[in-house]
Amino acid sequence: MARQDTKLESEGAEFLVLGQLLIEGIPAYKTYTNLRGYDLVATWPETKRVARIQVKSRWATTAPHFLVKNADECDFVVLVRLNRGAPSWAPERERELKAEEPDYYVLTSEDARNLIAQPGTGWAKIRWRKEEFAPHRRNWSIVRKFLRIPKGPKPPKAA
Repeated sequence: MARQDTKLESEGAEFLVLGQLLIEGIPAYKTYTNLRGYDLVATWPETKRVARIQVKSRWATTAPHFLVKNADECDFVVLVRLNRGAPSWAPERERELKAEEPDYYVLTSEDARNLIAQPGTGWAKIRWRKEEFAPHRRNWSIVRKFLRIPKGPKPPKAA
């Protein structure tokens, strides 16, 4: 079975996370050179704080895990479930899944490291368990807290 090329989708996931940060009032930018360990940088000039953010995405709605090389060189890991349905080689019952809106799960690097199965084996995995990840869903507030962004009116959370 040939591996599906999802490079464009993973780049898109980085831009989706960037957009979510900006909507949340967190200044951020994409690192356009391949920096080891992170894809985005969020900043708050008043406190001179910087947050390095690694984005990991999965194309399939039914993906059982996220591949993570390491979470040691970033401050946050954002897991993005792109929810594009199921690949053509999936069982027939899964192929009936329709594409849905993406989901975002914001973890500290420490939380991500604690969830990695088989660390030190190259591409380790964070196993997907929806119930365990519920508290991390769209939890952009931990990035705000890390950057010491003052409290103020925030945009409403998406349902």
